[in-house]
Amino acid sequence: PALNQRTSEGFEAWLIQMNENLAREHRQHPGAVQAPWAVNLVVHRTNPRWQTDLALCVKHRVPIVITSLGAASQVVDAVHGYGGLVFHDVTTLKHARKAAEAGLDGIIAVAAGAGGHAGTLNPFVLAHEIRSVFDGTLLLAGGLSHGEDILAAQALGADLVYMGTRFIAASESMAQDAYRHMLVDAKMDDVLLTRAFTGLDANMLIPSIQAAGLDPDNLPVREHGSVEVTTDLNPDMQHKKRWKDIWSAGHGVGGIQTVSSAKTIIDQLKAEYTSAVQG
Repeated sequence: PALNQRTSEGFEAWLIQMNENLAREHRQHPGAVQAPWAVNLVVHRTNPRWQTDLALCVKHRVPIVITSLGAASQVVDAVHGYGGLVFHDVTTLKHARKAAEAGLDGIIAVAAGAGGHAGTLNPFVLAHEIRSVFDGTLLLAGGLSHGEDILAAQALGADLVYMGTRFIAASESMAQDAYRHMLVDAKMDDVLLTRAFTGLDANMLIPSIQAAGLDPDNLPVREHGSVEVTTDLNPDMQHKKRWKDIWSAGHGVGGIQTVSSAKTIIDQLKAEYTSAVQG
């Protein structure tokens, strides 16, 4: 996420580091396949940085740009100009239609059960409905935690899946150790859908809300859609530690049994997927 860096200058430093690291890996292992990497760009009227950050994505030729909270045609034109791809988060069929009309390459169907900002629709219905109006790359997100979940998503018409919560607990992630261990201990019932923290529906960990001294049953009420990017999603705001001290998780959190490496998680997913295919 571009906004995980406090400034556009810091964001560009990340882009430079990413490209340099990949170039070094290619020199050392010229035969290895490198998966494309992506940047999440919040395209919202309250984000004063998005155009500057987009220009940096173009400058450093980011392979995939994922837009949230707005599907600007300006992003599509700019990224397609250097051969990149643009994917977009949606939670409704209405937004999926708009994304398709904007010429996006991929749509991420964020269903109920996704960690952090989430939709409220059943993944079966959402995937089918979007596939009926969009023939590009379709990704499904929301509660996916096992290899058999990937196979099920493919059966629904999805090409790829999003699996976020499962990898927050990976040893390589930048999450705090306390966050990782809370994920290991959590079950589906420990996840609360609330708009109290960002103005948008988001699935958050109840134990982290309680640890912050708040009552999950008596959280402040915010008008839906009242998100303000410069304060709600900016990790540098001193009075806003929501994404540091109050942590998100999806409904698939119960599938996390231990803290392990990303490779171990991927190997497990592959084994589960293969087993499901073979029946």
